[in-house]
Amino acid sequence: MKEGIKKIFASKSKTFAIICFCFLLGVAVASFADIRLNQLYCYVIFLTPLFLWFVLQLFDKKFSREFLLYGGIVYVFIFGLARYAFVFPPNAKEFIHFYAGQKVELVGYIATEPDERIDSVRYIVETETILNEVEGDKNIMPRGRVYLKYDRYPRFNYGDRLRVNCNLKIPTPIVDATESSKVFHYDKYLALSNVFSLCEYPRIGRITGSAGDPIYALLLQFKQKIASQIGLLWPEPYASFMAGLLYGYRGGLGSLNEAFNRTGVTHIVAVSGFNISIIASILINLCTVLTVPRQKTFWLVAMGIVAFVIFTGASASVVRAGVMGIITLLAAYVGRPKQIANVLLLAAVIMIAHNPLVLWFDAGFQLSFLSTLGLVYVAPKIKPFLQAIPESVGLRENLGSTLSAIIATTPLVIGQFGRFSLVAPLVNILVLWIIPYLMIFGATSVVINFTFPFLSFLVVWPTMFGMRYVIFVVTWFSQLSWASVSW
Repeated sequence: MKEGIKKIFASKSKTFAIICFCFLLGVAVASFADIRLNQLYCYVIFLTPLFLWFVLQLFDKKFSREFLLYGGIVYVFIFGLARYAFVFPPNAKEFIHFYAGQKVELVGYIATEPDERIDSVRYIVETETILNEVEGDKNIMPRGRVYLKYDRYPRFNYGDRLRVNCNLKIPTPIVDATESSKVFHYDKYLALSNVFSLCEYPRIGRITGSAGDPIYALLLQFKQKIASQIGLLWPEPYASFMAGLLYGYRGGLGSLNEAFNRTGVTHIVAVSGFNISIIASILINLCTVLTVPRQKTFWLVAMGIVAFVIFTGASASVVRAGVMGIITLLAAYVGRPKQIANVLLLAAVIMIAHNPLVLWFDAGFQLSFLSTLGLVYVAPKIKPFLQAIPESVGLRENLGSTLSAIIATTPLVIGQFGRFSLVAPLVNILVLWIIPYLMIFGATSVVINFTFPFLSFLVVWPTMFGMRYVIFVVTWFSQLSWASVSW
């Protein structure tokens, strides 16, 4: 066993993989146990191994390499524990959630893109000041964000400064009324956005001035213009469906959301690795037609993915999908999946180090990571079994990608959502071939409507028929009693 360990450590690639895995294990253990350490303790735990290593370097140089390897493994595991603990701010007056349970009048600005729902809008407000007297103080300037659930109108935008009157609350887990074992960790869901307090239907007034990132504000304004053009070109639910295809909007789909869930095709209306792969395929085919060299094609496609991520608003989930898409592209470019393993692992470590909660509480991250694993490792294994499938309109490639993603993500879907779609493979085969064309025609319709609106009908109507086909297939199969199995 000792020789085996030495062989592992003799390989830099394997050593790197073990170190990354230990960090992920530390975050996983902390997430499962919900470890909350005082931040001072975290600093002590984090710095003590460094101090010991420095002392051993001074007095025993022969011991330094062995200590660095074995001690480093323990160190990154502890770092994973501490990184999770650092997510949660202390319950101190410097933070807005300290004042939960009290009526507050606060001033802040909308710090993220508003989340539009059918019956309400959700805002995340970065706190600047508490105006009223609480805890014996006035004009307090706490840090932290507040999650606001508000009416659809009046509407506010990113960067708007608001005066908010509400009863501040701490989010808590929500237990399923029909099955107590099912718990939605609402507190962790909000913590993913660095939010630890909320207000429901407060009194809100806009005040002068604005805040936030001006570049991000311009991106969102551009996205809003795209949304308004889509609303002019197609009626509902087709407008929301197209918005879902182009930038992941699902707010206006209503009951169609459940139909997409039951048939296992939700990924087409959420900016995921699937949308990214479509963008990549379109750009690769374009580069092939233009006889662009293979090396330049990789960089052009990667830049195209980055541009798409920026176009959709560069939310955390879209950035993750973009990273995973580029890794999949890199795997195809290199042609050796084994060489991609550490790249994929490093990407996971970086994203989890940035926000440790995604490992355990973000299904989007988990599905994105697993589907990428499927595309890199499973797809080549099942490709020989699909030779009988015609290559026309991308049927063979789409089926291979779909089956590999389903195989990789099914255990998570069953465990996380308690549901498995029996019709997913067939429905995916029936609708995926047309999605790239809908995205191309939809984007073209928007561009034409910006420049030559009198010509937009030339592509709007074919796109409409394509969307009707997809919605008809999804709706018909979702109505089958056995379409989805739940437990």
